[in-house]
Amino acid sequence: AQYADEVDVDAGAVLAQEGRLAYEFFAIKDGSAEVRLGGQQTATLGPGDFFGEIGLLAGDRRVASVVATTPMSLVVLTGSQLRAIDSRMPGVAERIRSAMAQRIAANRVASG
Repeated sequence: AQYADEVDVDAGAVLAQEGRLAYEFFAIKDGSAEVRLGGQQTATLGPGDFFGEIGLLAGDRRVASVVATTPMSLVVLTGSQLRAIDSRMPGVAERIRSAMAQRIAANRVASG
C-alpha cells in the first residue's frame, strides 16, 4: 500500500491505449475490463488481474488497449513505484515478470 494509489473509474474508461507511452501499472481490485489488440478483444480481466507491466518493464509503449467494462477499483503504481516493489518484494516481482513473459509470447503468436 505504501507504494500505490487507489483509483475508481467508470465503465468505458480507457485505461491503456495501444501504442501510447506507458506510465502506470494497474492491479484490479474490483470490476472488469477487456484487453484489445489491434481493435480485437483478446482477453477479459477481473479482480486479482493486472496489466501495464510490459510497457513499464520491457519498453515504453503499450502493447494493447485496456477498457473498463464495468465500474472499477484499481491499485495504480508508477514505473518508479513498480521498480521499488521489484527490489523489495521479489515474490511479487517474480509473479509480474512471469505474467509479462507469457503475455509477450502470446502477443508474438497472435501477431505473426
